Amino acid sequence: MIDSSRLASFRVFAEELNFTRAAARLHISQPALHVQIQKLAESLGVAVYERAGRALLLTPAGHALLGFARESERRTEAFLASLGRATPRTVVLAAGEGTLLFVLRDAIRRVDLELRITSRDRDGVLAALRSGEAQLGVTALATPPEDLVAIRLRSVGMSAVMARGHRLARKRTVRLVDLAGERLIVTPAGKPHREQLERVLADAGIVWERAVEANGWSLILQYAALGMGIAIVNDICRLPAGAIARPVPELPSLGYWLLHRRALDEHDPAHALRDPIIEAFRATPMLGTRRR
Repeated sequence: MIDSSRLASFRVFAEELNFTRAAARLHISQPALHVQIQKLAESLGVAVYERAGRALLLTPAGHALLGFARESERRTEAFLASLGRATPRTVVLAAGEGTLLFVLRDAIRRVDLELRITSRDRDGVLAALRSGEAQLGVTALATPPEDLVAIRLRSVGMSAVMARGHRLARKRTVRLVDLAGERLIVTPAGKPHREQLERVLADAGIVWERAVEANGWSLILQYAALGMGIAIVNDICRLPAGAIARPVPELPSLGYWLLHRRALDEHDPAHALRDPIIEAFRATPMLGTRRR
């Protein structure tokens, strides 16, 4: 049995990774917090943090325990709500910038929740869910992870976005060979979208030039509209003025998924956001189905 008070103290410590700040938040002495964390680790039989020079870092077991602690607090809130006890209706949603701006913007305005948004890429969304930082996450994945509950929202293709005067704008679709020698607007190296694009183009023997690196679909699309190059984007995007999109059928499609750590009961405030997210993806027209 995990001591609930020690678990609550560990959550604060894990968020701060500093005994002095965590003790101040908990209104207890630093030695008392040390003892609580030590006894919790001993009861579990694992180390929950380690030192790296002067810094403190969570171990893998510590990361898992932080997720459990946050989830336990939310389940307690949901249970109290089922008894008629007033509890905060805060929900944390992790999703990419494009998802939030182009698909979920109107949906999240309509829900009666205290909603906090954290904008993350694919790996960041998964990390936020596993640590318990977010209750819900939306991201594109080839296959969903086995450790999270996953609801498939939609299969999404890829499109090439460019200024209207670009030579490829005359085509109905863009083939990979059409991108040979083109200047592409890409996400920074190491980002999931960039890695996938580089892999597919390399496999096809396509040599391309980097026009500019940018974070976020909005900025990438604006650069494309300005004629700085071609942007390859997920079909959830909305085009800025001066831009045109053409589907690239040879690029693999991705599934967008709604993810959470466990089944959501009707009293969990995150439950109220699930259906609006599902409906928003169903109702959003995709670039690949539009002609502009």
